[in-house]
Amino acid sequence: MWADLAVIGIKLAVVLGVLLTTVPIMVWVERRGSALIQDRLGPNRVGPMGLFQPVVDAVKLMTKENLIPENVDRFLYLLAPIIALIVALSTFIAVPFGFDSGLELFGQKIHGFIVAPDLNIGVLYIFAIASLAVYSIVLAGWSSNNKYSLYGGIRASAQSISYELAMTVSVVGVLMAAGSLQLQNVVTAQSGTWLGFLPRWGILVQPLGAITFIIAAFAETNRLPFDLPEAEAELVAGYHTEYSSMKFAAFFMSEYIHMVTSSALITIFFFGGWQLPWITLPGGWPGALLSIGIFGAKVAFFLWFFVWIRWTLPRFRFDQLMALGWKVMIPVAILNFLWVGVAMALHWI
Repeated sequence: MWADLAVIGIKLAVVLGVLLTTVPIMVWVERRGSALIQDRLGPNRVGPMGLFQPVVDAVKLMTKENLIPENVDRFLYLLAPIIALIVALSTFIAVPFGFDSGLELFGQKIHGFIVAPDLNIGVLYIFAIASLAVYSIVLAGWSSNNKYSLYGGIRASAQSISYELAMTVSVVGVLMAAGSLQLQNVVTAQSGTWLGFLPRWGILVQPLGAITFIIAAFAETNRLPFDLPEAEAELVAGYHTEYSSMKFAAFFMSEYIHMVTSSALITIFFFGGWQLPWITLPGGWPGALLSIGIFGAKVAFFLWFFVWIRWTLPRFRFDQLMALGWKVMIPVAILNFLWVGVAMALHWI
């Protein structure tokens, strides 16, 4: 019993450590990446290449005056950032980040690199928990007693409903092809080749589903060009206008953690997870550690992709955002679902 708890505790500590460490790293990548794209220097004073700038930012947020405006709903105002951070951290525990090769620790099988290995409905769990994130935004907007914040919260709820539908339907084809709701099995189903030479990755077998999911992931994480709940030019800062100090930092951290989770899911559903095309990983600890490295490299690429898109594309108008979700994304996701059904019936995949 203690060994099982120890293994789960180690996995949980590693996942939390990686997620919380990724946030300051991505702050640096975001600032340096935007500077690169815009042909300027970016942070370069604190540490080599500005590497210590996230530490300075963290100290600033922790020591900043903790303001609470008058006439807010104090309980909900303080609860909103807590919900945002808890939901972001809870989502990742069902994400596998390495293959199960029968490894043991303290005499107990590790059952793959995932905090909750016995969760047979991993996909449903992730979508269910992730959907709760919008509550923190709506509560923040409503409790702030600020019209700009309220507009941001209402926008977030409408945007979330629209793009969660498209995201969910786009994944149905992947789950059909895998025949399972467990993410480990989804990765395993993408092993081998398709049509004799192509990797059996979702991006090649179901390109419409992959494109739909990636676009919906940008909308779900409120990243440009879908950051309408914040929209500085229209709503000051949207739902978190009235937040400062560590309350603002909680929203900030949750956004980047959601980016990590979204990048991991894109990797698992459509880019073969920890697999490399035409290469079989060795067994034991070498293969397990190599699989983690491959998975981490793919996730890192998509994190950079999030930054790249943010500083390249302009923001949509809100009516354009809603029209894209309902009139384009959902029909395309349904078309992908139908394609997978026909292809499986004809034994093409």
